[in-house]
Amino acid sequence: MKQQLDTIQADALAAIAASADQKALDDTRVAFLGKKGTLTAAAAAMKDLPNEEKPAYGQALNVARKAVTEAIDAKLVELQEVEDKKSVDGIDLTLPPRELLEGGLHPLTLIKDRAVQILRRMGFALADGPEIETEYHCFDALNTPDDHPARNEKDTFYFDSGKLLRTHTSSVQIRTMEKATPPVRIIAPGSAYRRDEIDATHLSVFNQLEGLFVAEDVKLGDLKGTLEYFFRALFGTETEIRFRPHFFPFTEPSFEIDIKLHAKGQEPKWIEVAGCGMVDPAVFSSLAESRGDEVFDPEKVTGFAFGMGLDRLAMIQWGIKDIRLLIDNDTRFLKQFA
Repeated sequence: MKQQLDTIQADALAAIAASADQKALDDTRVAFLGKKGTLTAAAAAMKDLPNEEKPAYGQALNVARKAVTEAIDAKLVELQEVEDKKSVDGIDLTLPPRELLEGGLHPLTLIKDRAVQILRRMGFALADGPEIETEYHCFDALNTPDDHPARNEKDTFYFDSGKLLRTHTSSVQIRTMEKATPPVRIIAPGSAYRRDEIDATHLSVFNQLEGLFVAEDVKLGDLKGTLEYFFRALFGTETEIRFRPHFFPFTEPSFEIDIKLHAKGQEPKWIEVAGCGMVDPAVFSSLAESRGDEVFDPEKVTGFAFGMGLDRLAMIQWGIKDIRLLIDNDTRFLKQFA
């Protein structure tokens, strides 16, 4: 039996050495080490040997299997080296290389990172929430009445389940206050979705950054000072900013913020970039009822909230005249930011 193993090993090593390519080598491996291979069959025959012969036979079998396996591995390396040499045959190594294109961050990523950096320095922490929201978190908890236009199917993307694609990241404010206790100072960057008509300043999917500060004795002056500092830190000390009275269901009083856009080849114009206001006491009352405690009692805390479009901030930062350029994936446009 030992002589039989020596013969099998010799035949296997000869077949391995004669293998001209990887397919032939694999066929050899199967022929000797596969389920029906010669060496596998020899191993199965050990059960028929007398017990006193099994140890020696098993040792010889292991030696043969190891020798065949190592020979196959070595031959595989040898064949691969041959293939590698063939793959570079005919290549002129003196030719100049092709230019490697340099990548870069998208302008929306650049403006978001810069905005977050400024607000983090001002003490705001990052918060996050789901993009598929409930009506409660997106509207009800934010004091939005049932007949508000934003709740209409013409303005909002609804699912059959009744959930919706969030129309703003204000829902993150509610989810944060459901678990936290004052003082709360958070920002929530992320995507928002509305059935807006797509034009030079509107998209149906856009990027928003919301902010919330709730504590004792927060005043309107704190809101105005925070946002004026933020926008001038972002765009420069000469940035022109204006606050216009507005209405939002979840803030009172409310304002929209415009910044003058200087686009190349066009007259400067005001562009709306943010909405803001003092958190409506009704929001705190609803939250207190939902939580079952008084940590957000409107008699004890006040706060301000703001939300801004990152797409619009990018337009102002780089004088982009059409918001659609940010989603066209035109490398001729994007490479200037790399």
